[in-house]
Amino acid sequence: MPYRLIYTDSYVRRARKFLKKQPQIIRQYEKTLELLELNPYHSSLRLHSLRGQLSGLSSVSINKSYRIVLEFVIHDSDIILVDIGSHDHVY
Repeated sequence: MPYRLIYTDSYVRRARKFLKKQPQIIRQYEKTLELLELNPYHSSLRLHSLRGQLSGLSSVSINKSYRIVLEFVIHDSDIILVDIGSHDHVY
């Protein structure tokens, strides 16, 4: 089942700013998005639901240090990207 990534304007701004500061992970970021679109349940993404103030959102890992927070709308196969950054930043 193919999934569709939805890039909100606020996410695009955050991602540009983040990747400008972290250019060394651009390829990892691109691979994460490709895999997320193909199979968000792939074990290397470490997809998990968030709790507390971020309840209703999920997170995937770019690598051990960086995450993408997203809204995973299963019934439409849409994945809405919300935030990107370090573990401490996004949580």
